Amino acid sequence: MLQPRRLTTLSANLICMASMLVWAAGLPAAELLIGPLTPLPLTALRMLTALALLLPLWLALEGMQSLRRASWTRGLFVGGIGFGLGAYLLVSAQSLTDPITIAVITAAMPVIGIALECLLDGRRLSGALILGVALSLCGGLISYGGKLGAGGFGLGALMAVVSVVCYTWGSRETVKSFPDLSPLGRATVTLAGATAVTTLAAGLQVSLGGPSPDWSAIGTPQIVALLIYGIGALAVSQVLWIISVGHLGIGVASLHGNATPFYVMVFLVMLGGSWSWTQALAAAIVVLGVLVAQGRMPRRSTETIRRDNPMS
Repeated sequence: MLQPRRLTTLSANLICMASMLVWAAGLPAAELLIGPLTPLPLTALRMLTALALLLPLWLALEGMQSLRRASWTRGLFVGGIGFGLGAYLLVSAQSLTDPITIAVITAAMPVIGIALECLLDGRRLSGALILGVALSLCGGLISYGGKLGAGGFGLGALMAVVSVVCYTWGSRETVKSFPDLSPLGRATVTLAGATAVTTLAAGLQVSLGGPSPDWSAIGTPQIVALLIYGIGALAVSQVLWIISVGHLGIGVASLHGNATPFYVMVFLVMLGGSWSWTQALAAAIVVLGVLVAQGRMPRRSTETIRRDNPMS
């Protein structure tokens, strides 16, 4: 298993890019699932699918002792709010708006991540860091055409904003709260918490007469989409993401998210779609922003992050 202490900065950035690439595959998969499955049951099924892979894998690779020393109560809190509530709000937002609106709003994640580091970790803002964030945001807005979707900024967009805040906070807390666990353990503990919260909430919703899934509309395409959405875009992506956040910090790692539209385009090209040089240029600007933000970051800030993140 990959050990974070041995990672170079280049390796951590490549892992973060891979996380975003795998996560991007889940966006079109979600479109097939929204409708037959309402947001809360869909979120719970997605979490259950991811946990069904990660928990046995963690047990097989690291043994029962690793599971016993984990703080499951803390995992319930961090996972329930950061990833359970965050994922539910994101699915709800996408059901009320469109993928473009969601993508535009998630472009603000680096701002939220760096704000958390400045407030909670003592990171100092520098010209290079500000420039790196600005370049990342610029690349993201170029990718998305610089506009919200047809729905504009309404309830769905507000849900997306809160979702991004939850996810960014949850990612940081996952690294901070479990310094003695491996990235696989960290991801599994918090996803277990998210699974417990969303499954309980979905069960209560159905038992109280709320909307239930339309199981008759679930066929092979939806099952395949759920596997992509749960295993690829959550289980695999989350482990890679936690590895990169542990090494880079949430602020820098979140800069990579603005290259997601380029990755989506790559998938579409593989399926017969057309190449967009605008998307390629936007991705290059995002990469430049990541390099600028890291290459000239003040030494004290980096040391502070490493001291607060023993596993990095």
